[in-house]
Amino acid sequence: MKLIVKIVLGALALLLIAEVVPGVHVESYLGAIIAALVLGLLNALVRPLVVLLTLPLTILTLGLFLLVVNAFFFALAANFVPQFSVAGFVPALLGAFGMSVAGFFINRIV
Repeated sequence: MKLIVKIVLGALALLLIAEVVPGVHVESYLGAIIAALVLGLLNALVRPLVVLLTLPLTILTLGLFLLVVNAFFFALAANFVPQFSVAGFVPALLGAFGMSVAGFFINRIV
């Protein structure tokens, strides 16, 4: 039950981000739910390996490179979901930052 609530709240956060950040577009509620699910799967399965491989660069930049990694996965999720699109690096960076903040609050609530 918690997983479903987290996915739905993540989809609502994604819809809000699409309204606020120019360059991030979600066409439907179903697209937002699918995008939130894909984003969650990418972050759970692939992101730990990428973070481990980029650890030296992350240490060198004092952790700021993790923002780039998050933006990459945000844009990558847009490539998998046809109803979700990101138009460049800056919208991906802002969208990933927004999803990170929303994810923090979602985890605190649920």
